[in-house]
Amino acid sequence: MQLYPASSPLQQFAPCSLLNRTLWIKRDDLLHPSISGNKFRKLKFALMALKETQAQNLQKVTLTTMGGPWSNHLHALAHAGAIEGWPTRGLVRGTENIHTAMLDDCRSLGMEIQFVSREDYRTLREVSGAWRRHVPGADDNSVWFPEGGSTPDALRGVAEIIEELPFIPEIMMVACGTGATMAGLLAGLGGRGHVIGIAVLKNADYLHKEIAILLQQSGHPSYTNYDLITDAHHGGYGKAPPELRQFCRDFSIEMGVPIEPVYTGKLFYALKKMIDASAFRKEERIVVVHTGGLQGARGFIG
Repeated sequence: MQLYPASSPLQQFAPCSLLNRTLWIKRDDLLHPSISGNKFRKLKFALMALKETQAQNLQKVTLTTMGGPWSNHLHALAHAGAIEGWPTRGLVRGTENIHTAMLDDCRSLGMEIQFVSREDYRTLREVSGAWRRHVPGADDNSVWFPEGGSTPDALRGVAEIIEELPFIPEIMMVACGTGATMAGLLAGLGGRGHVIGIAVLKNADYLHKEIAILLQQSGHPSYTNYDLITDAHHGGYGKAPPELRQFCRDFSIEMGVPIEPVYTGKLFYALKKMIDASAFRKEERIVVVHTGGLQGARGFIG
């Protein structure tokens, strides 16, 4: 299976009863058959560099990362490791009695799953190098990927979305978890257009700082041509009240584009509210980035 596909389609949609406005959807859910959407873009250049380094040094690397029991990032890295023959390890927030289809997938792909407490998980987020405490024998061939794959390299991969567009839209919209995808769009736009990020978790104002840090670390200015919507999370990360689930079902049927309630459902729900409130000028072209992550919908069946 090819690890590095070319690009994803940009589809135009006419106004309909659900979204009464012409818009374009960048279908990154179709980018790769198993490494979905923004997760592939975030990992792309880091994995390419690792592949080149391994070819030169003839040393096999081991990839370690962290995530929750339905993490799209864990799922993506497990697939990438299986394709390239790299051993992978996932430090998962939770206890041994947690069983999900995502974790089953990761194990079947050869990923070693190791559960950590919520306190240890917070430490992994906040303390550089803390992952080594959980990986006996970690050496120079052990490579760490932070939560969500959010590194300066990730911005370069996400920025390629802009290169693939036939025009620079006035408005781009994207769901935000760690802020890296939004930072990558800002980097690719280089001050052009305007990006609207829909935060999918509570108390997300800190993402402003995260976005600025990622831009700075990757050599970009602190772009401010964006808005971060922090009140469209539907109760918090992973929360999916009945009205959101129903919207996801209706959208998937009417638009012919599958979405899920963790990321893309909240994104398109917020877009609908903004369209209904006449938040956009008639002449503004809107491109919405579908970041994939559809495997996570399995956690909301029924």
